[in-house]
Amino acid sequence: MADWIEEGRKAPDFTLQSHAGEKLKLSSLRGSWVILYFYPKDDTPGCTKEACGFRDALPDLTARNSVVLGVSPDSPESHSRFREKYDLPFTLLADPEHTVAEKYGAWREKTLYGKKSMGIVRSTFVIDAEGRVAKLFKHVRADGHAEKVVAAVDAITAG
Repeated sequence: MADWIEEGRKAPDFTLQSHAGEKLKLSSLRGSWVILYFYPKDDTPGCTKEACGFRDALPDLTARNSVVLGVSPDSPESHSRFREKYDLPFTLLADPEHTVAEKYGAWREKTLYGKKSMGIVRSTFVIDAEGRVAKLFKHVRADGHAEKVVAAVDAITAG
C-alpha cells in the first residue's frame, strides 16, 4: 500500500481515459490549478453529494484558474451516465486498475461492517500550476468539502 503523496511533492503524472473516451494527461494541465479528487463509485449517495458539491463550486474554482478532475475505478460509460444524470460539468476519469489511486495513496485498506477490503479512500489533492501538491485532504467527508477546497485554494494563493 502506497503512502499518501505529501504536500510540496511533485504530483505523479498519469494518463487516464475520460468519460468521453478521450485520454487526458495530467501534465497537459500545467499552468492551471488542478483539483484531483478520488471517490469510490459513481451514483452512490456520498459520491453524488461530493460531485454535486464540486459542480456547484465550479464557478468559484474556475474563477481561481482551477480545473476539477474526479477519479474512480468506474468505466468511462458509467462516468458518462453519472455526469448526465447530475449535470456534472467537469471531467471524470476511469482508473479501473486503480494504478493512479495507488500512486497517490488513495487506494487503501478500508473496513466496512467489520470486513476489511481494499478500495478508494475519498481524498482530494490540490495541485498547483507548477504540478506540485499544494494541499491534501485525506478521508474526506462529502458534506461541505468543495467549499473547503475553494477556501484552501484562496489561502494558498493569498499566501
